Formats: sequence, C-alpha cells, structure tokens
Amino acid sequence: ASLVLVQDPTIGDGRWANNAWLQELPKPASQLVWDNAALLSPAFASRLGISSGDMILLSAGGLHAEAAAWVMPGHAPDCVSLSLGYGRTAAGSVGNGRGFSAYVMRPDSATWEIDGLQVRRTGGTYALVSTQRHFSMEGRNPVRIVGEQERPADPTTSLYPDWKPGAYSWGMSIDLGACLGCNACVVACQAENNIPVVGKQQVAREREMHWIRIDRYFDGDAENPRILSQPVTCMHCEKAPCEVVCPVGATVHNDEGLNEMVYNRCVGTRYCSNNCPYKVRRFNFLDYRLKADSPQTLQENPQVSVRDRGVMEKCTYCVQRINTARIRASKEDRPIRDGEILTACQQACPTGAIVFGNIADPSSAVARRKAQPASYSLLGELNTRPRTTYLARPAGITGT
Repeated sequence: ASLVLVQDPTIGDGRWANNAWLQELPKPASQLVWDNAALLSPAFASRLGISSGDMILLSAGGLHAEAAAWVMPGHAPDCVSLSLGYGRTAAGSVGNGRGFSAYVMRPDSATWEIDGLQVRRTGGTYALVSTQRHFSMEGRNPVRIVGEQERPADPTTSLYPDWKPGAYSWGMSIDLGACLGCNACVVACQAENNIPVVGKQQVAREREMHWIRIDRYFDGDAENPRILSQPVTCMHCEKAPCEVVCPVGATVHNDEGLNEMVYNRCVGTRYCSNNCPYKVRRFNFLDYRLKADSPQTLQENPQVSVRDRGVMEKCTYCVQRINTARIRASKEDRPIRDGEILTACQQACPTGAIVFGNIADPSSAVARRKAQPASYSLLGELNTRPRTTYLARPAGITGT
C-alpha cells in the first residue's frame, strides 16, 4: 500500500487553519468539517476490518502517524490519502488541535507519495463530523440526468390560488452539469449574509447554520462511482409549505415571489422548518452575535441584519442586493436590467452554474434556462412550485 499526501480542499497546506469559515466548510467529497481523516476505499477498508471513525496507525519508512479513518466510495484502491494542514500546535485558537498531522509522514525524499505503507487499527475511535451521513438518493431522484428515465410530470393543480406575477418575479436556475461541488457558493453566502460559525460540537448535533448545502451522492459501484453534487438553498416556493403554518406571519410571500423572513416577528416555533420538505431553514439555537466593540464586527455586512438567538433564518436571494439594484434603477428612471443583480453564490461560482434574474421577462437568462427541456423542480411532485430549479446533468459527464 501507499500513502498519498494531498492539499486539504478547505485549508490548503495549513495556512488557512485559523479561518473558522473554512474549518466549518464541508469538504467536497467527504463532507467532513473541523477535521481531516485518512481516506481509504471501501474494499481496502473491508479487507483491513476498518470502519469510518476507527483510529488507525500509519507506518512507512520508520515514520508513524495516527489518524481517524474515513471510508470513501470512489477512492483509489490499496492506498490511503491524508490531507495536509491539520494536527497543528502553534496555529492559534481556531486551528490548534484540529485533526491529524500529515507532515510527520512526509520525508524529504518523497513529499507526496510514500510507498511501503502499513496500516492497522489501534482499537480506538474518533468522532468525525460530516454534514451528510447518507450517500444514496434513497429513491427520490433529486439529481436528474438527461437520457435516464424521468419521473412523471410535476402536478399542476393546487388548493391555493396562483400568485399574480408583477413586473419582477425573481427566480434561480442551477446547472448540475456545471456544478463542481466546490462549496465556493456556501462560503460566499456565509460572508455576505453574516452567517455564524457554530463549531464542531454544534454541527455534530445538526445545528450548522449555512444557508446553502451541497448534497453529494454516489451513483454506481462503490469502488468507482459517479459523484453527483447538488446545491440546495431555500427554493422560494410559490406554494410554500412554511408560510401556511407560521402562527405569527414571520415567513411571508412578497409580490415579487420571494419567501421572506421577518426576523423580529419570529418566536422560534420551528413549524416552518418541520413543514419544509427541502430542510433549508436554520434555527439559531445559541447567541452568536459578536460584542459591539469587537474588531470582528468590521467583517460583517452592514446591509444584512445580525440575527438574535431563537429565530429561523434562510436564503433570501440576497434581497439586499435586489434592493440596491432597485434603488439605483429608480434613481435612473429605468427598470432593473437583466444581469444587474448577482447573488453572492452566483458571483462566487467559478463555472457559472448559478443564474438569477427576473423570470417574468422571457428574454432574461434565467427564463431562457428554465425554458430548456432539461429544467426541472426538486421534489416537484410535492407541487410546492419552487422558484429555484435545476438543469439536469448530461449523461455524458462521468466525473465529479
């Protein structure tokens, strides 16, 4: 066997170890947070009797290191990969004591791959935290692939009347064929919307606060699967299940199609979260507000309110950017132009997978995307009529 040392997908070689945003950002393949792990294939792990969370001893060329194992479908056989940047002792309060050091296994003669690796269990375990514990689509087919069997057409009848479209009707389209699952949109949204870091313990209790999550699924044989990534945000449903159950009118529909959150009305019943089939609402269990005299407050976006403990929060389609564009257009006595509004996630996406705009304008980029045959709604069979839709992934794409 061999040990492969790799740059960590969030903190690199360790230079970003003190950045809490990046520590809590799920890693694209494993979805681990606040730790690295020794990744190995299912067959290799089965042969060695290793399960995710088992502590293992890595030995090669007289060097030794302990790390927690993580079984990763699609990992190369007969090798272990361990990312750099963790196990630090002089990084600072955020980066110290996180994960396992790969540098102790890095001789000068072989900086990236070490042959002759011996792997054995130590008998101990370690609590690794992943934001996604299931790997299959569980029969729901949220990620669709062009050319494969599709679900029946989404229903069109509803007990509730349709919203009358106004001059602006905001919506979003995400191209799954372009999405890399890189999580750039997640951390961009966090920076834009003052989303707090909650720490490993709270993430382990499923209390992470990110307004965007990247669902990741494995399709096919566990040793060589196709990896499917799907960003999921608030869908801004036209028939929003959250709105009809809120007892205080904190989640409401505006005349431009946005599902809005009125934070100072919310009393924290969480009925809306229970009624949301997409599970994209976050509840602020603790008070993460910074002290007013803290220099860290300078990193906060002054156009977005900082939420108090005990309220629901979620994606707003960057309503502050919509309003900024609206004010600018009003001053210039013109309508808002297509492409004038870029949401934070759209602006950060390196592949242009996300498009946002006015779907009431048939010539807009988002309306043209939604008119494509490959466009579909996530869980459309529930008839929530989400404003965020997806372009199915082309069947010819075999990688991530």
